[in-house]
Amino acid sequence: MTRTIGIEAEAPLENLVEQIYRNRFGKQVLGRRTAVWRVLCESWFNRYIPAGGSVLEVAAGYCEFINNVAAGERVAVDLNPETRNHAAPNVTVHEIAAERLGEVVPASHFDAAFMSNFLEHCRTREQVLAVFDAVRGALKPGGRVMILGPNFRACAADYYDYFDHHLALTEKAVAEALELSGFEVEVELARTLPFSFRGKLPTAPWLVRLYLKLPWAWRFFGAQFFLVARRPA
Repeated sequence: MTRTIGIEAEAPLENLVEQIYRNRFGKQVLGRRTAVWRVLCESWFNRYIPAGGSVLEVAAGYCEFINNVAAGERVAVDLNPETRNHAAPNVTVHEIAAERLGEVVPASHFDAAFMSNFLEHCRTREQVLAVFDAVRGALKPGGRVMILGPNFRACAADYYDYFDHHLALTEKAVAEALELSGFEVEVELARTLPFSFRGKLPTAPWLVRLYLKLPWAWRFFGAQFFLVARRPA
């Protein structure tokens, strides 16, 4: 007997990204995320971007980073067609796979690139390398990529509670992949933010700012790695 499940059985998981994230993040969660990302950009990520610089976000999702980061030019790429509906008016959005971003953005153009909670969704390690190669090509010589993501070593019990997680990664594995892709790793932190917005991360702006000023607390609550790597000049 054939059982109907409402989608084509052979549809790639990537085609379901809009449905997955609509189910995962309700309006209340999205509101909390936006408030947190505003503080994260102001108090943390902006320091890695030159004043008036150009920034590329890979797998931008609901655009919480790219909408709030200080930059003269802001570009986002994502497979999710919903991404452009969440982008600020001065953010350019391209609906394309991360490893193909070179088809839609100029080479050696951006001062900084950013990706958050994305690499674990890649199907293979070869895909991760392809993404890094594409990002490296889009950055100016001396440009930097910032990467935030769940550290499998710190959150193994919860890591695969998300149906679209494929790869188990740590900060050391990602650092090695960056070096294989021609980057020079400048910052490598094993624990920073908690694993999920559903967890212990405070969302009141003043509490987020306080948390960022207390790196010793990251060892207890942090489960996401953070790396910064530079394209050699």
